[in-house]
Amino acid sequence: MTAADSRRLVVLRHAKSAWPDDVADHDRPLAPRGRRDAPAAGRWLRESDCVPDLVVCSTARRTRRTWELAAAEFDVTPPVTHDVRLYGASATELLDVVREIPGRVRTLMLIGHNPGAQELVLMLAGEADAFALEQTRTKFPTSAIAVLRVPGPWSDLEAGAARLTEMVVPRGAKP
Repeated sequence: MTAADSRRLVVLRHAKSAWPDDVADHDRPLAPRGRRDAPAAGRWLRESDCVPDLVVCSTARRTRRTWELAAAEFDVTPPVTHDVRLYGASATELLDVVREIPGRVRTLMLIGHNPGAQELVLMLAGEADAFALEQTRTKFPTSAIAVLRVPGPWSDLEAGAARLTEMVVPRGAKP
């Protein structure tokens, strides 16, 4: 894979959410820890030169708020699409969404939920940094970020075709 051909897929699991009574799962807000961790995820993305060209975000309240807080850490906010298909999606369903992305997008970020987010990363990672792969297999906690190198166009992405280069869990400082 040459640098000219490669793309990056950044998978972000939403920040820690709250579980208030009488609130539907789709409408759950971020917990205090989530409101601290989401900006830390944005800072990590900016400092690691992983700011996406396009974001596809679940429509759930906790994913939308994670994106808002993370994006506030960027110098320029990339375009975002809120896609209901990401809510509760399996790895295969997430891959179908990725395959629809235009070729001009070099760095794509998906903001979604487990278990689909973790399963997508593991499904795509044919090659991997050993530590990143072990961390992803063990747990993909809230605010986890996985970065995968993808050869060729999004439309051709297949299971096992990407290289998992990083898996991090940025955390915000407690007040």
